[in-house]
Formats: sequence, C-alpha cells, structure tokens
Amino acid sequence: MKIELILLGKTKEDYLDRGIQDYAKRLQRYTPVDLKYIKTRTQKKQTDPEIKRSESRLVDDHLTSGSFRCALDSSGNQYESEKLAELISTLEQQGIKHMSFVIGGHLGLDPEQLAAADLVLSLSKMTFTHDMSRLILLEQLYRAFCIKAGTKYHK
Repeated sequence: MKIELILLGKTKEDYLDRGIQDYAKRLQRYTPVDLKYIKTRTQKKQTDPEIKRSESRLVDDHLTSGSFRCALDSSGNQYESEKLAELISTLEQQGIKHMSFVIGGHLGLDPEQLAAADLVLSLSKMTFTHDMSRLILLEQLYRAFCIKAGTKYHK
C-alpha cells in the first residue's frame, strides 16, 4: 500500500520538519510514502470558512484518484496503535493500494472534506498544532507498519 500525506503549507519549525523527514524515511522501509506539500494562498479579506473551502479545493486537486481518504480531525475516531495496524492490514486485504491522509491547515478541514473522507481519524483528545500532527501521524504509521512486520520498535 502506498501512503500519501496531503499537507497544507510547509512545516514551520525546523525540529518538527527533521522528525517528519526521519519518520517518512523510516516508513519507506515498509511502504512507499509521498509527502505532498501544497502551497496555500490566503487573502486578508477572506473569512475562515472561505479559507477552509479554498484549502479543500487544493486538497482535492492533489489527492490521488481512487485513494482511501483519511481526514484528520479532532471529531474523528481514535485508534490504539495495534488497531491502526489492523485497519491498514484489513484495507490491504480488501485490495486498497493507496491511502491518503489529509491534514488541514491551522483552521482545520472544511466540513465537505470531512464528509468526503472514508475515515475521519483523531490522533488524541488533546489539541496539537497541524505541524505536530504531521509528525505524530507519521510516527504512528511507522509504528503500525512495525507492528504488522513484528519488529521490536513497538515494544
């Protein structure tokens, strides 16, 4: 299964970006990973809902067609690491070859983006910056693939 992360804007903090690159590289041992950074442009006169709609259109333009779409949102389902590994295994068994994870900008995702998702996932009940969410998601994906492979990383 190929993993794709749709990321609005660049990661602002250097230390987070290094972690993101590290986990993406580690995950490559198990599955192809594509980090798609989308440049966003907002105008000062745009309202928050307008910004979210604009970002949603950009996301749709960059998503791989036919991909299993997973949107990250605090309202989503929470999984233990083992259950995330099981979910990925189940999707692979169902013939899903591509999984796209969508992380919104600082305002979150547009409701239409959430409605279009095959799965809405929450990383925690706590709130994280969207940049931290990138790192946490990649670490959890790496952990899930390690669980599937039976390596010691998860222990």
